Amino acid sequence: MVVTVDRYATRISTVPTELDRVDPIVWSEQMRVKHRDVEDNGFTVRRDVLDASSVQRCLSEVERLGTAPELAGDERIVREKTSSAVRSIFDIVNLSPVVRAAVDESGAAALAREILGSEVYVHQSRLNYKPGFRGGAFYWHADFETWHAEDGMPAPRAVSASIALTDNHFFNGPLMVMPGSHRTFLQCTGATPDRYFEESLVEEVPRVGVPSEQMITRLYARHGIEVLTGDAGSMTVFDSNLLHASSGNISPVPRANIFVVFNSVENSLGKPFSGTAPRPEFLAFRP
Repeated sequence: MVVTVDRYATRISTVPTELDRVDPIVWSEQMRVKHRDVEDNGFTVRRDVLDASSVQRCLSEVERLGTAPELAGDERIVREKTSSAVRSIFDIVNLSPVVRAAVDESGAAALAREILGSEVYVHQSRLNYKPGFRGGAFYWHADFETWHAEDGMPAPRAVSASIALTDNHFFNGPLMVMPGSHRTFLQCTGATPDRYFEESLVEEVPRVGVPSEQMITRLYARHGIEVLTGDAGSMTVFDSNLLHASSGNISPVPRANIFVVFNSVENSLGKPFSGTAPRPEFLAFRP
């Protein structure tokens, strides 16, 4: 895909506004009826995509990777700002054949191909972990804004699969979404600092790349909030422009989810629209 005009201008210095999405949601016309939930709400939920043994093997990998001596200091292992607790493990499908096999088992790639109407590749993969009592929050954002500004992704022709490795209760920091918000692109303000990802990956409320409180409030009034709970082994696939967040976990019950981002091969990354250098490939793979 060759883009000469930035249709989703963001990181601006003027007053931000809402932009209507100009691209499809379900890109294959014949799949729009099948995936009406994605078309209308921006997400779909599948139960029991992993069996109990696969879940347990993946959880063992979380423990192994988080304490592996050879990964000490590796920038793919992101820890909470105020503790040594693991917050995210990036490039998880390449770091762990066990996790890669679980993602294959889930059927996430096939679902992504149907929604995006093309072959896909893994743009980014990670494991988000919220330990009991001290798991940090992830503030309201739409992933596409970051991938567009900092990675050069032209269009929101990407989806994320969130695969639960623990039960996601309403009290341990589950995913919250605003159904229908994927139809609106929210501009964000502020210039993007060099290597901003080093800061944004650990901050609970990043200073760049998040919508204003007024915008979030307006979309809440329009769409409301749905809390996505589910048993270990369930999966949520959601649009790259869906506004979402998760609160911190002060319960005794940990939460762990695999996230895999599938991008269309027809939506190749170009130069970042923010004017910064491309982020590392563990954040934005460029085949």
